[in-house]
Parts: sequence; structure tokens; C-alpha cells
Amino acid sequence: MTDLVEAVLASCAAHPDAPAIDAMTYRDLGARIRGTSAGLRAAGLEPGDRVLFSVRPGVDAVVLALAIVDAGGAVVFADPGAGEALFRARTALAAPSWVAAESLLYLASSGPLRPIARRRGLELAPYARLVPEARHLYAGRWLPGVPRGALPLRTLGEGTHGGGLSREETTEPRALPGSAALVVFTSGTTDAPKAVVHTRGSLGAGLADFAAGVGIRPGQRVLTDQLMVGIPALIAGAHWSLPPAGANPGARPEQYLALLPEAELLFAVPATLDALLRALDEHPDLAPARLDTIVVGGAPVLRPLLERAFARFPDATVRAVYGMTEILPVAIADGREKLAVLDAGAEGDPVGRLASSVTARIDDGELVLAGPGLAAGYLGQPALTELRTGDLARVDAGALTLLGRAKDMFIRGAQNVYPALYEPIIAGLTGVADAAMVGVPDAIGDDGIVVAIVPEQDAPGRPTAAHPLVARVTRALPGLIDAGVLPDAVVAVPELPRSGRSRKLDRAALAALLVDALPAERRRR
Repeated sequence: MTDLVEAVLASCAAHPDAPAIDAMTYRDLGARIRGTSAGLRAAGLEPGDRVLFSVRPGVDAVVLALAIVDAGGAVVFADPGAGEALFRARTALAAPSWVAAESLLYLASSGPLRPIARRRGLELAPYARLVPEARHLYAGRWLPGVPRGALPLRTLGEGTHGGGLSREETTEPRALPGSAALVVFTSGTTDAPKAVVHTRGSLGAGLADFAAGVGIRPGQRVLTDQLMVGIPALIAGAHWSLPPAGANPGARPEQYLALLPEAELLFAVPATLDALLRALDEHPDLAPARLDTIVVGGAPVLRPLLERAFARFPDATVRAVYGMTEILPVAIADGREKLAVLDAGAEGDPVGRLASSVTARIDDGELVLAGPGLAAGYLGQPALTELRTGDLARVDAGALTLLGRAKDMFIRGAQNVYPALYEPIIAGLTGVADAAMVGVPDAIGDDGIVVAIVPEQDAPGRPTAAHPLVARVTRALPGLIDAGVLPDAVVAVPELPRSGRSRKLDRAALAALLVDALPAERRRR
């Protein structure tokens, strides 16, 4: 079984003088990982310890995350922006013995500044006191609010924490491939948070499959701030280029275009790629000359976006990745092959060939997955041996086609509409906090399509089509989702109705709320 850290360290040995992350060589990356791992062990980190991790993407974050895993620990990703109550619930479930955070986050969550953060929409839990017995690591310069005794990340690899451990202490893994390496929260409420647990082996298998399936090559310059894309780049011996902190291609695509001239591979979610393509339509002189591969994932990749990508970059390779938190990737499609299958009139969404670390079967139409890339399970629950995805699918000679969701389908005209294909794309648009697509029965018994969006700012008190975000979303959709499912109306709402302990979207309640959104002549009387 492929081990995550050993795969990265093997690449460091194979490409010692090549650039790994920004200006850092692979030789230096390997030394820093081992040195920081030794420093963590000297400071008391034990195999099995969990580290609550809130360090922004950057070289320090990458080194620390890999060093934690190398030392036998597990990284716990929990978004502090989720709100204090949910963040506390997730932290309680994870029960970390360490906390690693930006010094600025300690400051912003301390007593005097918490009210200011709250007024700006951030309900931050007090990091310094969140886990009473935890050891603390901080990134950046010391600031007020950093707990007494917290260790600065910059000194971890210097052998300054006792125990006589040096940077060259050992190259043997401190844990087996089956040991937990990553805990990431996916959903749930304060009553029942839900977290996926990956092992060193499941991450190693999946991320090596990602590197091979996407076709990342040694020396290729990869632009991304996503750890789950950057680490496959390191495994492949590529040059990972990290965008500066705060770079937001969705909100400021023109600024992000300035990062592209040196990029050869770009990873983007569909909404981000849409924003970049629109910016290039307005500024064609900024088109990158070296970009040869575009990898799209994180949401369904549909025909309109693929066609626009090839129109702008006719010589580029486009890879569309289908996966989920529990198993990534599941399948990878070549963009041109996907368009050819769609042009042939095949039903469904062809998402490519199954990754080598994935086995799939169809049970009563539903896709069920297993294999070495599958996560160990959910925190606090029994081990996971296979994953029921809820996706309807078929598998033909290793090629996977999605046919929609087992639930939540409605019909407009002669077309089956599976909203789960489109909702992640709409929710990824700048300014949209949440989104849902529902069928609203019209006067002739058909379903009209209404998209409900929750604005990130200035949410309305009641459903309205007059919110300024409605016009922006309406303009964006024709180039982003299939023409046959373009909505009859887009409406801004205060929130999406949800029900039950799992806070599942209540589509019936939402449809009832939006019954007046259809044009007057189509409303059921």
C-alpha cells in the first residue's frame, strides 16, 4: 500500500535539486519535513495524537501537515468560519491534543477582539482556551493571545525542544499505512457533526492515483492552493506554485490572471474556471502562454464549461475529476473524450475511468465504492468497508457514467433534472453562500425550475428577485450549466429550509415558498 509521506519523501530523494514548492527545492522540503517531524516528537507529539489545524495554505502549512503525519499524528481540518457553536462541537468530537493556528487567529479570537470579529460576521471560538489541555503551535510572529508556552512553527526543525532529536534522526515511518492521518468534517450539526477519517495509506493511494490520472509530470509548474492537489504534484516531482494568501479568482479574477503566465497546470473548481474564462474574454491579452493542462473538480463538470475552456485553450488537456471526501479521486475524464461521448447522445454524465485504487459495483442502480483509496470511516463510528454514494450510475469496461441521484429528481418537459448536479456549481459562484434548485409545479402539471440563492451579504428578509446578486447569477448560468436546465427564475432567499437532525434540505418546503416565483402565466391557479 502506498504511504502518503513516504511517497513525498521518495520524490524528494528522486528530484533533490528541482524546485518543489515556490523557491524551495525537494532536498530542502524533505529536510524540513523530517526536521519538523523530529521537533514535534521532541516536543511530545505521540503516535495517534490529533492536531486541530488552522494554518493558511503556504509552505509552512504544507511542511507542518506532512510532518505531523510523519510523526504519527493526524491533521484535523475544521473551518473556524463555520461558527463558534459548530466549531466547538466538531472540536469536541475530534478531541485534539494539539492546536496549530495562525498567531493572527489566536489574536482575533481572544477576549478584546472577539466582539470586533463577531461584528464582521466571524463567530470565532477562543483558540487559546478551546482545548484546555492541548499543546499549541503558532505560525507567524508572536502576537497577543498566543498561549503561554506555545511553540513557534519556525523553530520546530531546529532541534530546540529537548530530547536530542536532530533533523537527520530517522527516515523510518513512525506509523503504519493504516494509521489515521487526516480528519476532515463534511457535514452535520452541533448535535451530530460528521468527520471523515483517512489513513496514510488511503491518502497515499488516492493522491498517487490523482497524480497519475491527471498526468502531472516532473518539473511541471502546478498552480493551486489546494493541499489535495498540491501533494499529488509533489508525489509526481512537479513544481507546486502557491498563490499568495488572499488570492481569490472568483472575486478578483483579473488579479489571479497575473499568476498564470508561468503556470503549466491549473486546478480550478467550475465556478472559478468560469470566472477566469469570463475575465479572459474581457482581457484576452492576459491569456497564459504556457498553460497546457486544466484540471477541474469539486463539482460536476458539464458540457458548456468544457466547450468554453477548449475555445479559449484549444491545445490544452482538460481533466475532469469526480470524487468525494471519502474517496478521491473516484474517476477522471479526459475533456475531449467526455464531449465526444455526450455528442454521441449517451444518457447521463460520463465522469471517466475509475481510478486504480477504486472498485465499483452497482446495487439496484446505486453506485457503491470500495478499495485502498477509501477512507477508514467516520470519526466515532464503525470502520467503513464500502461507500454507498447515493448516485445512480452504470459502469462499462471501467468507464463510469452518473445517471443522477437516487432521490431529489424532478421533470421539466421530457427532461429529467437532477439538482445535485448543478447546485454545487451555483453555490460556488462569488457572493453565493448556499443554493438549491427545485421543481415548482406549474399550470399544466409540468415542473418549472427555480434556483434559490442565499447571498453571503445583505440577505433579504423574504424571497425576492430584486436582490442584485440575482442578476449576476442569472448572467453566469448560461455558460456554466446545461441549457436544458436553465432556470425559469432565480430568487434570493434569507435561508434554505432544512429539517431533521441532519439538517437536510426540505425541497417540498422550498418549492412551496417559491410558488410565486414562476412567471404569472405559468403559475398553477
